[in-house]
Amino acid sequence: MKKIGILTSGGDSQGMNSAIRAVVRTGIARGFEIIGIKRGYKGLMEKEFSKLTSRDVGDILYRGGTFLQSARSEEFRTKEGQKKGAYNLKEAGIDTLIVIGGDGSYRGAAELQKLGIKTYGMPGTIDNDIPLTDYTIGFDTTLNVVMDAIGNLRDTMSSHERVSVIEVMGRSSGDIAIHAGIASGVDAILVPELPWDLKDISRKLKEGFDQGKTHSIVVVAEGAGKAEEIAPLIHEYCGLDTRPTVLGHIQRGGTPSAFDRVFTSQMGHKVIELIENDIHGVALGIEKNEITYHSFEDIFTADTELKADLYQIFKDLI
Repeated sequence: MKKIGILTSGGDSQGMNSAIRAVVRTGIARGFEIIGIKRGYKGLMEKEFSKLTSRDVGDILYRGGTFLQSARSEEFRTKEGQKKGAYNLKEAGIDTLIVIGGDGSYRGAAELQKLGIKTYGMPGTIDNDIPLTDYTIGFDTTLNVVMDAIGNLRDTMSSHERVSVIEVMGRSSGDIAIHAGIASGVDAILVPELPWDLKDISRKLKEGFDQGKTHSIVVVAEGAGKAEEIAPLIHEYCGLDTRPTVLGHIQRGGTPSAFDRVFTSQMGHKVIELIENDIHGVALGIEKNEITYHSFEDIFTADTELKADLYQIFKDLI
């Protein structure tokens, strides 16, 4: 019986568990044996392998995080570590590996592909910063978490006539900030992909208060700046009482949204079909509501661009 390994790597994201569940149950239905690898590439180095059954994944669909857990591995970053990982897989009779994670995880999978392991990627990152997929695992759920937090902060900001600067995740991608900002009707969005002028933003915030507004919300992606540094500058520029809030790791938590559950179930089913057809060295995604796949090389060389049309929509709405 053919063995398929599966691991989660890098930061966790809501929906990883439903992806694992889909792989396990579809794989078993198609006659494969699914081997879970605990703690990502670190577990690969330490041979933390265990056979997964349908019962093992019976209670994880609605849980955030990853029940396989995730950990960094400095050893696997080295060529010798990658050779060791490939050897450990082959020794266990595993020639196929599914990796759920972000860019770094994909690059590890691509290296294993070169060493004779048939590898597949699934985009597990809340930042939505993987090219050639419209959405990544956990992004939709995170938007709902951020939107709820913005709503709660708006209530207290209105009571005290304050400006709230809310920092969200996104080191190189402003997707969380811009999507959550549009959905929440905020006053300004700062993203790493685009220039911004804090003095001009502050002037517009003051104009709003002068016209009767009782609150303002500024959302900043962490790659664009730090809320704790931006808030006092806004106060300095326009005199408004301004408070910073860093949402942090709360954005990774929570039960996956219906979209994330369905989308990951589709991908988990599709990856088994690719394995059956001996198509490997690819990562899956969703484009125009269809599950698609591209080679790792194409993904690594593609541009990740902020959706400029969305930012223009935001500018036209404020």
